[in-house]
This record gives sequence, C-alpha cells and structure tokens, in this order.
Amino acid sequence: MAHFDMPLAKLKTYRPAEPTPRDFDAFWRKTLAQAARFPLDATFTPVKDPVYKLVDVADVTFRGYDGQKIKGWFVQPAGNTKKLPAVVSYIGYSGGRGLPIDHLLYPSAGFAYMVMDSRGQAWNNPGDTPDEGVMGPQTPGVMTRGIGSRETYYYRRLFTDAARAVDAMASHPHVDPKRIAVVGGSQGGGIAIAAAGLSGKKVKLCMPDVPFLCHYRRATTLVNTHPYAEISNYLKCYRGRSADVFNVLAYFDGIHFAPRITARCLFSVGLMDDCCPPSTVFAAFNRVKGAKDINVYDFNYHDGGGSVQGLARLHYAVKHL
Repeated sequence: MAHFDMPLAKLKTYRPAEPTPRDFDAFWRKTLAQAARFPLDATFTPVKDPVYKLVDVADVTFRGYDGQKIKGWFVQPAGNTKKLPAVVSYIGYSGGRGLPIDHLLYPSAGFAYMVMDSRGQAWNNPGDTPDEGVMGPQTPGVMTRGIGSRETYYYRRLFTDAARAVDAMASHPHVDPKRIAVVGGSQGGGIAIAAAGLSGKKVKLCMPDVPFLCHYRRATTLVNTHPYAEISNYLKCYRGRSADVFNVLAYFDGIHFAPRITARCLFSVGLMDDCCPPSTVFAAFNRVKGAKDINVYDFNYHDGGGSVQGLARLHYAVKHL
C-alpha cells in the first residue's frame, strides 16, 4: 500500500483528542497491587545444551497476573559474572517464546536478555504459557478475548505479566536493575510501551518498533487488516456494542500509557504500514513527555526498519543504557 495515512509533517504533530479514562491510574494501581500479593518466584534454570558455546541460557519461570506462571528465556554472554545492562523483550502477535536460538542478538552485544512468553499465543512459533482467564464470546485470536469488561480483557493479564517480567529481570544476580530496557516489535512494541508506563523508573530505556495496540479507534476504522480486524469483525457481529468495546480498550491503549513513561524512548514507524498505521504510532510517540527519538522508514510496511532498525536499537542501547 502506498502512503495512505497523513503526511509526515502532520504525523509529527498528531495528538488525538481522546481523553484518558479518569480512573486509568487507579485501575492499573489496583491491578498491579493484586499481582504483587503473589511472590514473584522468579527462577532461572540453566539449559544444558553443548551447542550454546558463546552464551549461557536459562529457562525462566515467574508469577505474573493472578500469580499465574509465565515462561521465558534468559540469555547472557557465556561465563558472565558481572551485573550487565539488560533487555526485556516482548513478542509480536501470535508468537510464543520460541527457542533460545531465536534470541541471540542482544547477548552478542554484551547485554543480559530475557524474552517473555505471551500467554495463550503460540500459533506462529512455540509458546509454553497458557492463558488462564475469562474468555466469553470472541473472534478468533485474542484481541476480543474477555472484552466484555476491563477486568476480564486479555491484555490486562498480558500487560501485568509484562510489568512483572521487568521485576523478574531485575532480580537476576547478573543484571544491573538500574539499567533495564524494554523492547518489542508490533504487539511486542505495544507491550513495551505499556510495561514502561506501568514500571516507571524501573525501566531506563523503551524501544518499541512499529508498535501495535495504539489508538485502537483510529486503527480499526482506517485499516481492515488483522489483527485490528478482529475488533471490527467482532463489532460487525455484535451490533451496537462499539461504545462499550472502545471504553474497555481505552484502558489498554498505548496513547494513554505513553505520557506515563519516564524512560528514554526510541520508536520506529513504516509510512506504508497498513497493519499498524503511521498515525497510530505517532499518536503514542507524540504523547511521550521525556527524551525520545523516532526512526521513520518512508517506503516500508510493517517490516519497518528490519535489520537496520535492529542495529539502530543496539547502538541506542549501548549509548543510553
């Protein structure tokens, strides 16, 4: 798709007039407080596989939303005994944690790294964490899972897991808890925004690429691509529920987490992205109040900057973490 959204000059100043729910902060304080009643119980069990000669790998388990067990992988340079700057990574839509071999980029640059499994998502690559929550009628996927209320919505559980993942990473003896970054692409980028907004000063750097889960109302009326189409398909079936659905989604929208981020940010956006439209990315980016940068890829789709952006993130992390 060619350039279909606003011109870049307008994108740079785009700030949608969508009010944040009045009890947004209270809702999330209550949610995190409920999770904190359960011990984190973070464990890092070494993976014994001779193929990993330059890195040490551990199978991670910690307790996320409602004390439920969340899986992940932890990877660090082989033989490390120092406290390293650390990166917590979140996964794109439909993916699980995969295999440790999928997660060698940041350890190769000297960072400690942890990828969090996405509960209930594993139809693209393997995952190991079930989603234990209220379901109800939904379209295929997780975008409308539990959407009948903010208390039961799927992303309440996943965002809580993400904030707890930061705590789990900080608990590792080889991690400097004052130098933690959160990263992710697409859904992972949206989760990173939420995690940074919820974790406050626990996160020093936030690097979301072509982030999903931002400015739902515009995304679902501007494009008909998945996964946003799951919401529009749901509303096509459940006529008359749009106001209720968007009221729920407001509690999980990156444009409302963004002003609460205290970390330095590096975003990326593809101007031809018809999955996560440019205006939805800028809607979140423009609401970040602190130090921030954005890399714009003017002829790219949801691939964004690809490996070029991956290298940019590494340089940014080395400089600011």
